[in-house]
Amino acid sequence: MANDMNNAGMAYPLTKMNFLVSVPDLAGTMAAFSEVTGIEASVDVVEFRQGNAHSLAPVKIPGLVKHGNITLKMGYTIGNGFKKWIQECVSETRGAMPRKTVTIELLDIRDKSPDSTYETIQGNITWILKEAWVAKYSGPDLNASTSEVAIETVELAYEEMTIPD
Repeated sequence: MANDMNNAGMAYPLTKMNFLVSVPDLAGTMAAFSEVTGIEASVDVVEFRQGNAHSLAPVKIPGLVKHGNITLKMGYTIGNGFKKWIQECVSETRGAMPRKTVTIELLDIRDKSPDSTYETIQGNITWILKEAWVAKYSGPDLNASTSEVAIETVELAYEEMTIPD
């Protein structure tokens, strides 16, 4: 497709400014996010040396997989399912933590056909966060002397991340 190539015939890289965050089992409208940060995973390195080893260097083996928290920034929206989930998670009277599966997809907005607005990318451009819950909520800064958008920040903790093929 001509729109996907530059003058040298090389494919343009995907931009990171168009993405979709969804929580499939939440009823109501989804929130629109301006920023998603903190998608990461790391593996602990466990070092040990057996007592009868001939080398003085330790053996390194993989340990636990750890995930950082994801931070979502969104413009303040009124009455939707995502906001109710935030309230359930940070409520002092919540009971069991309402955990959800959260999907983050990078979108391709290059025009594929006259009536398309965006298209999800085929391949490893989707991150699925399993057993996610709201660990922190920050309301917008309020200042009557500025005309900025009211931005809320939500931090999600999760147990497992998958990147589908």
